[in-house]
Amino acid sequence: MSEKNNGYIPSPKDVSDIVLDSSVMELVEVMAKNVHEVWAESRIREGWRYGVTRNEERKEHPCLIPYEELPESERDYDRNTAIGTLKLIHKLGFKIEKREP
Repeated sequence: MSEKNNGYIPSPKDVSDIVLDSSVMELVEVMAKNVHEVWAESRIREGWRYGVTRNEERKEHPCLIPYEELPESERDYDRNTAIGTLKLIHKLGFKIEKREP
């Protein structure tokens, strides 16, 4: 056990066996953008602002920009968060269905 994390060992649910169908995959980009928006809103409320490089002391972060302007690697991080969440919902036995307008 590492003292660095006080013995905490993450144990997320294994969702590697879950395959999402295409109708649910439509949600990924919408959820990814929202994940970023929630994160950015929280950071800004905490006094952070945009900066070319991340600086903890000055509370500056290069990702405090619109989702569409993020580097692909950052958007992939948000997409993977969304995919993991959708897979967990499925693994837990819930079903996501789009309502007809």
